[in-house]
Amino acid sequence: MSKAPPKVSIIIPVKNEGINVKNTCDSLFSVKTNIEFETIIIDDASDDKCCDFLHTYPHKGRVRRINTQGIGPANARNLGAQEASHDYLIFCDAHLTFENFWIDRLLFYLLAGHSDVVRPAIASMTDPHIVGYGQSLTENLKVKWNMRRKGLFETAIIPGGCFMIPKRVFQDVGGFETGFSSWGHEDVEISIKLWLFGYRCHCDPNVKILHLFRTSHPYKVNFDDINYNQLRMAYLHFSEGRIKKVKEMMRHSSVRNIDVKVLGDGARTKRNEYFLKRKIEDDAFFRKFKINF
Repeated sequence: MSKAPPKVSIIIPVKNEGINVKNTCDSLFSVKTNIEFETIIIDDASDDKCCDFLHTYPHKGRVRRINTQGIGPANARNLGAQEASHDYLIFCDAHLTFENFWIDRLLFYLLAGHSDVVRPAIASMTDPHIVGYGQSLTENLKVKWNMRRKGLFETAIIPGGCFMIPKRVFQDVGGFETGFSSWGHEDVEISIKLWLFGYRCHCDPNVKILHLFRTSHPYKVNFDDINYNQLRMAYLHFSEGRIKKVKEMMRHSSVRNIDVKVLGDGARTKRNEYFLKRKIEDDAFFRKFKINF
């Protein structure tokens, strides 16, 4: 008996995206692919009616909309994965434009065993000559884009805007961090976790997706929440020395309150669980990608 061809679940978290959601879906359903896929839109308490077009959308039979009440991008993606019917997941932002056979070409590397997580190059929708090829981290844990390389290559950080991962791998690492209730560091955290748990993350520079880079978010961003997420990530994955460094970078009056909240939310317990599952130490991760932190 021949093995059934692989199928893909495309998960799109949405928060006040305006016309971008429809444009992304229009592009998704217009490009060519030989891979069967479903689309799951997680509408996380949008108040701009950005998903109402789905009521009369020509492809509405291939799109599932799930409404949530402000659970944040990490948990929205986790819910999409939980609801996914297929063995391979693609996480996409709601402001992308795709090219022919992009799904097929990314899936090839997973099926061939060349990678465990793979992402395309990401170009600016307003200027397609500006392209990023996965990301790494600076000495201050800021993300920076990789330069182009010839073929598939390892990348420290998989930006959450578009990447493909087998569902079994996603489930093994526990998905996106469930303790993040707002935007900030969710893609950095899962990338580090994947590497520490022994999985390989790659960028294919020859598959290119267009992304709308915005100067501001269409929803409120709280910087204390961003700092909370970064410190929580440090407690989950970093040595004590690196946790101290993260606190020093957050020099302001609320750092102690954030620290108390992170610890009160069970970060130490989860840290112990993660350290038992790790295949490599965080020192090895930072050395591998020459991150001076």
